[in-house]
Amino acid sequence: MFLISDNTDTMMGLRLSGVEGVVVHDRDNAKKELDKAISDSEIGIVLMTTIVISYFPDVVYEKKSGIKRPLIVEIPDRHGSLKLGETIDKYISEAIGIKI
Repeated sequence: MFLISDNTDTMMGLRLSGVEGVVVHDRDNAKKELDKAISDSEIGIVLMTTIVISYFPDVVYEKKSGIKRPLIVEIPDRHGSLKLGETIDKYISEAIGIKI
């Protein structure tokens, strides 16, 4: 597992459970770290906070649907996310072609 987070608190919390990660604050760094994680054969799951995904949701969705490994998973940050359910609904709707 590898975490791409927008804040240190989330990264430190997951680091306590053995998950390494980075903190990014802009689109370019987030994309660079995602590309690096995807190319690392040792990483099977990439965790990304909702805020990081909001920097470039189109690119993340394209990567999620275009690769088999690693699995890219959106997680809420330390403040939670009010739109996580909506995001999941959107991905499912686009994947199967039916609005949920």
